[in-house]
Amino acid sequence: MSQPYARTQTESDVLTAVTPATSAAPDPAPGPRSTYRLQLRPEFPFSAAEAAVPYLASLGVSHLHLSPVLEAVPGSTHGYDVTDHTRVRAELGGEPGLRALAATARGHGLGLVLDIVPNHMAVPSPLRLNGPLWQVLREGPDSPYARWFDIDWEAGGGQVLLPVLAEPPGPDSFTPDRDGGVLRHGELEFPLREGTAGLALPELLAAQWYRPAWWREARAGLNYRRFFTISDLIGVRVEDPEVFAATHAKVLELVRDGVAGGLRIDHVDGLADPEGYLRRLRTAVGEGCWVVVEKILARHERLPPGWPVAGTTGYDALHRVDGVLTDPAGAAELARRYTQFTGSAQWRETARACAREVLTGDLAAELAALERAAGPELAAGVKELLIAYPVYRPYPGEPELDPGALAEAAAPAGAGAVAGVRDLVLRDPAFAARFAQTSAALRAKSLEDRAFYRYAPLLSATEVGGDPGQPALTPAEFHAYCAALDRDWPGSGTVLSTHDTKRSADVRARISVLSQAPEVMGAPAGPDPQLAWVARQTALGLGEAPERAERLAEALLKAVREAALHTSWTDQDPAYEDTVAGYAPRDPELPPELAEAARANLLGMTLLHLAMPGVPEVYQGAETEYRALVDPDNRRPARFPREVLARLDAGAAPRGPAEEKLALTAALLRLRRDRPGLFTGYAPLSARGPAAEHCLAFARPGGLVAAATRLSHRLAGAGGWRDTALPLPPGKWTALLDRGAAYEGEAPLGELLSARPVALLVREGGGG
Repeated sequence: MSQPYARTQTESDVLTAVTPATSAAPDPAPGPRSTYRLQLRPEFPFSAAEAAVPYLASLGVSHLHLSPVLEAVPGSTHGYDVTDHTRVRAELGGEPGLRALAATARGHGLGLVLDIVPNHMAVPSPLRLNGPLWQVLREGPDSPYARWFDIDWEAGGGQVLLPVLAEPPGPDSFTPDRDGGVLRHGELEFPLREGTAGLALPELLAAQWYRPAWWREARAGLNYRRFFTISDLIGVRVEDPEVFAATHAKVLELVRDGVAGGLRIDHVDGLADPEGYLRRLRTAVGEGCWVVVEKILARHERLPPGWPVAGTTGYDALHRVDGVLTDPAGAAELARRYTQFTGSAQWRETARACAREVLTGDLAAELAALERAAGPELAAGVKELLIAYPVYRPYPGEPELDPGALAEAAAPAGAGAVAGVRDLVLRDPAFAARFAQTSAALRAKSLEDRAFYRYAPLLSATEVGGDPGQPALTPAEFHAYCAALDRDWPGSGTVLSTHDTKRSADVRARISVLSQAPEVMGAPAGPDPQLAWVARQTALGLGEAPERAERLAEALLKAVREAALHTSWTDQDPAYEDTVAGYAPRDPELPPELAEAARANLLGMTLLHLAMPGVPEVYQGAETEYRALVDPDNRRPARFPREVLARLDAGAAPRGPAEEKLALTAALLRLRRDRPGLFTGYAPLSARGPAAEHCLAFARPGGLVAAATRLSHRLAGAGGWRDTALPLPPGKWTALLDRGAAYEGEAPLGELLSARPVALLVREGGGG
């Protein structure tokens, strides 16, 4: 058992008009210029990350972003199941290994960003790995650690329900070890309450501060807050200053010692008081520490302007980059074909149905707790308002809940019940916090983990923060978002691929070309049309790849379980699941003309992401072409293209899209590192001519112009660029990727984009 813990002490509206910047903004505040995400695990510990430092420094990143580094469940491949906040994870090399990595990184000019998990801890096996929880289970509500966890002792009849048993327990399932002070169930051990060891078994079980139970009982009987619907992750009350201090002491020490210069805050929506937490954290780490939050924003939702953070982890940027390269007309046609082919409901109806299913099923215990708190007269209002709420959670201080959500919820629940719940949220901080936490869990589970798998006209649109019912974004909306990001949150993170994306950016780049050629989908074969459709798009997205058949089968099995139409994680249908792998098409390649469009998307997404405002993050291996499906596929050990980068640096021409992407990534990351002044300000640029709508371009007034080809398959079908040109800001501009080609006044797009579908121009004498 580990040692007990020491008890120590706007986003702006993206639809506003864009005012082009007329002068370069000041250099951004100190912080990362870019980050590179590394997924640590026992097979890829600190020493492996340290060995990669010279390559990553040569790539041009400024900071390494590490997945959680504190002690976690043994063998964990992700680290979000923290067991001990006071220790750096031994399986990764412990604190000496982390400090050695930091020193090596510092020697190469790199900093570290740590991913921290304030919302929850593991309910591990063995339980004693979580020292504070073990103490609570032994000592009950009088334990000094009871304040750590959101436990409703009254709802549990004075016991914590522990849904950790694989099957319902029998009368002789438990064996007390009276000398060892533990209760055993097979290989599981539970602490015995002091003074109960001498009791007969029935009385002994009734006298404990917990009740071991079959895992299925969690759905309706759980009486502690958890992470989403995962009962082996128990919520932590970091709103308590003492709990905050104890759970953050090691992280704060690492920041104070200069080991880390930035923090990513996991699942900030799960906290009772996110703003209060962030203010306490900011006070502790100081103004020089870069802090971003994992906050999923709906398309028109704003990040609370008072939060003392640099911004989000970047899913909002992912949605904009993907959306602006999606053809709206083709996406609508795909939706029509999909609905006709599968008989599926529209997106809005699907999302609401999934929310109702999850809330009344998987989250029944959380719903019941809120209904008890609200009282029987308001119970219906609680349920309907949670289902109707349009974003992940409301925040204290908002004058009222969303009017549209109120009206939608009032239809089945009654206006009085909904108004009563609204008033309760506004005047009762404890109820408001639990309502908000439940709302966040509901949105995550019903959208990300169900509706996104059940509604699939265009799979590239089903990423967190996206809107599968409206996947495309206009260039004007993209420019407005970028201008607002530069103005309000210039230090915000931006991403395209993460450890949580269901499909990496390069898989989405291939799938989204279907919006330019909906007819390519055809009518996939198979008795389950939904699965056939999903299998075809997934296979086209992955294409030819190592271990393709196994990876597709695993991703499709997860997709059907998450969709919960014929089978699910908790109620599996083995006969149906045996058919899933057979749906994967034998030919996974795009037609040649769409493969070229996928190349345009791949390079266009890379250019937009790395040139737009914000702090871009490159996911491990995604500096080159990186095709990954949903986890665990996207958490495989990283492979770094060291030799290819060295060859490109020696003057070799890129061979194929993967090397083109690597060359483009390195060029932009190195510019960000060496000439950060280029990446200030934002001004959209408009092409003129017959194909103007196919050019997406902007200037960073510090001295950079980026231009990408939009909807290239449609462009080719319309006759190409012809005499379309891009007017340039004043000055002489050098094409960075074309070995010195220069432009002044305007650039003919047929020439500028002849070798590749993107261009990067730097103004001569342009500062930076």
